[in-house]
Amino acid sequence: MQATSPIYVAGHTGLIGSALLRRLAAAGFANLCVAPHAELELTDAPAVERFFDHARPEYVVLAAGRVGGIIENQTYPADFLEQNLAIQLNVLRAAHRTGVRKLILFALSCMYPRECAQPMAETALLSGAPEPTSLAYAISKLAGMQMCLAYNRQYGETRFLPVIPNSAYGPNDNFDPKSGHVLSALIRRFHDAKAEARKSVTLWGTGTPRREFVHADDIADACIHLLRADVSRAEFPLNIGVGRDMSIRELADTVARVVGYTGKIDCDTSKPDGAPRKLLDSSRLTGLGWRPRVDFEQGLRATYQWYLNQAMTS
Repeated sequence: MQATSPIYVAGHTGLIGSALLRRLAAAGFANLCVAPHAELELTDAPAVERFFDHARPEYVVLAAGRVGGIIENQTYPADFLEQNLAIQLNVLRAAHRTGVRKLILFALSCMYPRECAQPMAETALLSGAPEPTSLAYAISKLAGMQMCLAYNRQYGETRFLPVIPNSAYGPNDNFDPKSGHVLSALIRRFHDAKAEARKSVTLWGTGTPRREFVHADDIADACIHLLRADVSRAEFPLNIGVGRDMSIRELADTVARVVGYTGKIDCDTSKPDGAPRKLLDSSRLTGLGWRPRVDFEQGLRATYQWYLNQAMTS
């Protein structure tokens, strides 16, 4: 991959896409291609074909898609399936037709069986049923992953690279307490509770499920590493994790401390927990030379500061 290679980042305003733009620019890649959602609807197949014909990217990172937490997954399962399937089909088909050299597609850890040996190795995929609360989301991403592997197998090349990052966080995340993922939603909830002097904050579920959190900058660095590396089809899909997790209650305590909220934290055990644990085995990726670099609490503090800066300027 040359410094002048045209690189298309789909979903460039989101959490992972914006991190990729920052890291690519910092690494000296000058020919970065983006298309705002208002200009390119990725569920529109003819529009995607026209874009690829015009832009002719050599490398693509597909960081666009319908994302959300448990509430969103339970409320809009058809939207998660329809939109993610359409985006993946349209982008992969156009990338294949126009000869894209490498494409990275983001799958997700909820594809793994709900009851899965920990840490979860890539070989465990499809060995059991995913967590029911995120089933539609998981199925859409399993399909995208299989599309990548099928293109590689049918056409005899390793061009489409599916990766599985664990729970991402960082700047440009969705901090809506209803539609955001757990970490960003907790930042918003504890921030609001502190501002409103609330005596308590209630978590969904028991607080015992364990999750692994990866800063978006580490995920972006992993992607750049893979775009540059000489890899084989046998190495995909690839997990992207940091090798340690924490309970949701431990996460809540840490977020509350960072935000400065000193009230009580309760648990509503009538609400679903989701999968009991999601810790990834990332040894395949670390075997290729990548290592995470962002300390969790430092990354969390920087993310909260970014949120405060946005709140002050909005």
